[in-house]
Amino acid sequence: MERKKVKELLAQAPGCEVLAKGWVRTKRGNKNVSFIALNDGSTINNIQIVCDATNFDEDFMKQITTGACLAVSGQLVASAGSGQAVEIQANEIEIYGLADSTYPLQKKGHSIEFLREIAHLRPRTNTFGAVLRIRHAMAYAIHNFFNSKGFCYLHTPLITASDCEGAGAMFQVTTMDLENIPKTEEGKVDFSNDFFGRQTSLTVSGQLEGELGAMALGEIYTFGPTFRAENSNTPRHLAEFWMIEPEMAFYDIVDNMNLAEEFIKYCVKYALDNCADDIQFLNNMFDKDLIERLQSVLKDNFVRLTYTEGVKILEEAVANGVKFEYPVKW
Repeated sequence: MERKKVKELLAQAPGCEVLAKGWVRTKRGNKNVSFIALNDGSTINNIQIVCDATNFDEDFMKQITTGACLAVSGQLVASAGSGQAVEIQANEIEIYGLADSTYPLQKKGHSIEFLREIAHLRPRTNTFGAVLRIRHAMAYAIHNFFNSKGFCYLHTPLITASDCEGAGAMFQVTTMDLENIPKTEEGKVDFSNDFFGRQTSLTVSGQLEGELGAMALGEIYTFGPTFRAENSNTPRHLAEFWMIEPEMAFYDIVDNMNLAEEFIKYCVKYALDNCADDIQFLNNMFDKDLIERLQSVLKDNFVRLTYTEGVKILEEAVANGVKFEYPVKW
């Protein structure tokens, strides 16, 4: 029998034999019947597995704990309980992998700080599962958007000898023995002995190569990992992140603004349309205004200001008592 993902099963009409595989989120029940919440990562929602004692003895069911990996075959039936439209009446269960009592992801809330200590398991949580599925959807939407506009996806190098307009401190790349670094007569590092024969770093931007590509292909975009050696531990300063850089040969400033607004609205709409359950979870658990804020991005036009108008707004803020680190002036 062909396995179906939980996401597919939850949308399927009851009345057929199915095979599901996944990991146990929770198990509850009594001596007559057990209920297993099974998840395979295809959706934040679980499918309920009903296990009658007539089919599965008590010793077998005791082996199934939170975190265990199972293959379940049975009948997809209309659910008698609330919370799900269908459930699986199990006929056969194969245990692919057991999880002992030390398995850290038990049925309770876990802080982000705790999950950082078990990075190998945290993708199994609702929080990280939601983030990873949304991130996947956004990557797909990014490529979809630019492809529909006739842009060419350009792969720019990750190892480079070029900086980018002072974009940030760079991570150095070398194959030299750090305990025995060769020096020149002036006492400086002799990069002629290095792999590339010169000083190289991880990229802070694909802008240079992107501009060269745009001068040949017209419209290009880059989308890939970027590295900044900025010693700043905030959510806005990451050592590694993925950056989108479009470069267009014949765009003016209005074209640039139109593209930016259209692109952001496209991605937000794609997320709301295709990641509704995951976004709702993040809205409920972390940010009560998340959905409202995303919807406002689609509803409202982006304000466009001249530089002079922007300075005027800042000057009015200063007049009302707001203090800035640097003086505001035109």
